[in-house]
Amino acid sequence: MSVHLVNPSDNSFGTAVITPRWLFVLAAATPRAVGDPILVDESLEQIVPESIQPGDIVGISVHTGNALRGYQVGQMARSRGAWVVYGGIHATLFPEEALESGEGHAVVKGDGDIAWGKVVMDCLAGNPERIYEGGRIEGSQFLAARWDLMAPEKYMWASVQTIRGCPKHCSFCSVWRTDGQKPRQRKFQSVIDEIVVLRRLGFRYIALADDNFYPVTFTDLRLAREQNNTAKVEELTTIRAERFQLMEELAKLPKDMVFYTQMTMEAGEDGSYLDAMRKANIKGALVGVEAVTPEGLKAVFKDWNYSGEALARQLQTFKAHGVHVLGSFIFGLPTDRPATFDATVAMALKAGVTFAQFVMMTPFPGTVDFMHWEKEQAKNPTMVGDVPITRYWMIPIEVRPKMFTPHPTMSSDEIRERTQKVWDRFYTWGAIWERSGCTPNLRSRIAFVFLSKLYRQMYAGTGISTDSARRKKSKAWAKWTARQCKKLFRAKPMPELAGPEWEIGLPGMGQAAFDGGAMGGPFVVIGKK
Repeated sequence: MSVHLVNPSDNSFGTAVITPRWLFVLAAATPRAVGDPILVDESLEQIVPESIQPGDIVGISVHTGNALRGYQVGQMARSRGAWVVYGGIHATLFPEEALESGEGHAVVKGDGDIAWGKVVMDCLAGNPERIYEGGRIEGSQFLAARWDLMAPEKYMWASVQTIRGCPKHCSFCSVWRTDGQKPRQRKFQSVIDEIVVLRRLGFRYIALADDNFYPVTFTDLRLAREQNNTAKVEELTTIRAERFQLMEELAKLPKDMVFYTQMTMEAGEDGSYLDAMRKANIKGALVGVEAVTPEGLKAVFKDWNYSGEALARQLQTFKAHGVHVLGSFIFGLPTDRPATFDATVAMALKAGVTFAQFVMMTPFPGTVDFMHWEKEQAKNPTMVGDVPITRYWMIPIEVRPKMFTPHPTMSSDEIRERTQKVWDRFYTWGAIWERSGCTPNLRSRIAFVFLSKLYRQMYAGTGISTDSARRKKSKAWAKWTARQCKKLFRAKPMPELAGPEWEIGLPGMGQAAFDGGAMGGPFVVIGKK
């Protein structure tokens, strides 16, 4: 009997940009009694059906984008006599779908760090439950990943999580509904121990894969004080202090390391926090800009963000403090007009964001937007074949629409075409080369150019999905670019690197951490040191 953990994907490139963290966390949660699990990351290569034997246990984590492929893997595994278990955000939201369409025996809802061990033992006993409530565990219970089971040469960057949950309530985001609005912070000692292991393996670039690296804002503190909520003030102050403590420890690691994360725009008001990030070699952050107009921000429940000239100044503040921005923008909001596209790319260029992504509005399950859309669709359902549009993830990719919600003034094709032009304008060779000036040397500058083109190729998914020739050519180009990037981003392993000795012993990457992850867009910015 073997335990298999599968990260499903329709596209295999042989090389992956970033490690799928959940895969290695659940490996740590797998009971030692069953041996080391077999890890399959389909972004590298597809699973081999013959590797699944009767009585095996197959854990599959699905998000909305890869749910259909995940269900196909589960169906295959069950047909071969294996126990099939689903987890991840999508399975948490749609457990019955995973059990029925994915032919699963069980589903883990919420965090899997603790629940996964029980699932495995129940499957061994031949009596798994249908639903396991993993819940939201405390940060002190987060497991360090089993990086000893990874093939380091397959990945460009590694990932470490320091906090789960986000206190915001953006209408397009499901994180605050699935992971909660209360930040659950991991002990910094465990984070540092895990990063040391990764640097020993030759990883310089690490994603701090957090829902929101800036969990406490000045506004949060001010409101708590105005309400005379002493307990809340103390809680927020403690979280903030622990963030600074983590960054102080990151600053002590080898200076060739580069970290990046994601956070809200409000961090631009907090110069001391940005300075601490710079000293900790956190070179970049994905920042959700979403819209450049007040109307657009109001439409996504994000009206605390700046717009117009104030937005440009706020984004420039990050760079002034040494933190480069990957700006994330959404098109297809009801307030968008044709002029919005030009205004957005002009703002991104003017504000000096180092990377940018331009995505089309998608109603993800678990979000406020999805609930509103689903109610509207119930009045007059739209079908694609025999699948309702509100279950778009079940539609085969080759015929799946690019947009699902109607726009009051523009067609879906017009929004798609205009979005593609924005990607093309931001990622021209000349614009990329100019932005690459932020790097410290020629090697890094070349890496920046390759990465920019790879990022655009992999994430500018606004083309015609039914054009198989175009998909094949795009995939071949992305594979070649990924190989070049991997050569440029790998570093010499440092097996002799010593980790810090903590005054209070906490499980980091020691064997204690392996005896028990949640079953759960990547980028890097190369900045001057």
